Amino acid sequence: MDYKSPTADILFALEHGAAASRLADWDAELAREIVGQSARFVDNEVAPLEPLADQSPPRMVDGRIKIEPKVVAAVKALYAGGWVGLSMPTELGGQGLPRVLTTALLEMIAGASLNFMMLISCPEAAMALVLNQGSEKQKKHYVPGLANGEFSSTIVLSEPQAGSDLSLMQTKAQQDADGNWSISGNKVFISNADHDLTANIVHCILARVPDAGGGLKDLTLFLCPAVLEDGSRNNIHISRIEEKLGIHVTPTCQVSFEGAKAEIVGEPGQGLTRMFTMMNAMRLDVAAQGTGMCEIATQRSWAYAAERQQGRSSVPKSGDGRAVAINRHGDIRRQLLTQRAYAEGTRVMLYRTAVDLELGHNPALVDLMTAVCKVLASDAAVESANMAIQIHGGYGFIREYRVEQILRDARICRIFEGTNGLHATNLAGRLIRIKNGACVTAFEQEIAQAGIENQAWASALGRAGAAWSEATDAVQQKTDSGFTAYAYMELTGLVALAIAWSRLAAAADQAPNPERTRETADFVMNWMLPEADFLARRIKEGPDNAEISETLFA
Repeated sequence: MDYKSPTADILFALEHGAAASRLADWDAELAREIVGQSARFVDNEVAPLEPLADQSPPRMVDGRIKIEPKVVAAVKALYAGGWVGLSMPTELGGQGLPRVLTTALLEMIAGASLNFMMLISCPEAAMALVLNQGSEKQKKHYVPGLANGEFSSTIVLSEPQAGSDLSLMQTKAQQDADGNWSISGNKVFISNADHDLTANIVHCILARVPDAGGGLKDLTLFLCPAVLEDGSRNNIHISRIEEKLGIHVTPTCQVSFEGAKAEIVGEPGQGLTRMFTMMNAMRLDVAAQGTGMCEIATQRSWAYAAERQQGRSSVPKSGDGRAVAINRHGDIRRQLLTQRAYAEGTRVMLYRTAVDLELGHNPALVDLMTAVCKVLASDAAVESANMAIQIHGGYGFIREYRVEQILRDARICRIFEGTNGLHATNLAGRLIRIKNGACVTAFEQEIAQAGIENQAWASALGRAGAAWSEATDAVQQKTDSGFTAYAYMELTGLVALAIAWSRLAAAADQAPNPERTRETADFVMNWMLPEADFLARRIKEGPDNAEISETLFA
């Protein structure tokens, strides 16, 4: 089955989970219209292409990369409809709508086809980068082109020897006597580094400049177009197209910059700070990908479990000896409810963080939740895909039922835009320790506020919050918290998921399916949330990484 956009669930999450009405320019009727139009495009144009996209890797023809023509046509239609520049300023070619509506659109596209989303998600983040960090000239030149499909974009960081550790980066930028910059070096794992989707591509690239202080201080941000203003091609060459587990239609490339002309963004040595604008936008985009993957795994699993008949009912007084739909079996129901909890819960977490970000509300909480949304949604996508395969049984292992592809595609979400382990290590080792623990205070206040908003959840959230606070104290006392960092991230994500569901539960009477919302909320409170105590104990009793013998891994 193809993906169907859950428009009613999305609107419910926007209104009651994210409280999008906090935005000064929020128009509920306009939001309903935009979500509906987005859904029609996604369901009619994107979703049917997913099997073809999965089976159509990019091709190198005369030194240039070619994408499946039907996919190219759909991407061009997306640009023509104005969907890519949805939240950009109208004076720069956008539609000036709230950023959270772009987030909802990206979630729908990811659910319909992560292949397709990978082709169009980076320009939105690049627009945010140029809008927030670029010069007025750069804004006027690049943002309209990124919004209308003249440009697409890339984020160019990784090198063969420099993945998560950007201090190992070797790509260099040189300035000539006239003040012009050129870039030389080799980059790897660059999505959409070349294609025939747009007339031009702007590469947002970090490179090392001389005499800026050494280490990370040398890193500087540049905009490097594939096609120069005179129409000639820049000195950028594709060395290789990678063969990957999933997202097959997306060209993932090794790229050689050979004295390529580029424009500096800001001043030398400011690259990493400025690039974080784009990186954080893309981390929320990855969270949208994860939520979309959770949704399609849920849709296919719930549909199959309602139709597939196997075994006899174990529910008293409901069986007559004949085979029943497998959604009557307890273990299947556990998995179905887990999928639903992740899909709808991560959606609320994501949307609320997007709204808070746009409001400039509580930056410490936004910093925390950006990482938590990325990690939980991508972890949940992989778990939901695994469950989808399990629910389908042997049929889940073959391509025809289209759940094995969810797992193949979703797996990358735990790796790119910062591995989940790196985000967990940063949370435990840095975020909760800086600014006098501002993000700790902010999250504890969020837990308390959720309990006030929904008294039925106050006790459960109070216990989970106490477990989180105790675990936080234990993490802060460790010299090296890396060993227990992932458990701490899991605990934080679990509590955040519960907060999201407490808000959905409070508004269950207005939900598209009130009974389903109440039952899933109860499942989260009574089945999932108690794991907080176990995770907290693991964190408190887990080893300090600094105390583990170095010879053990020699």
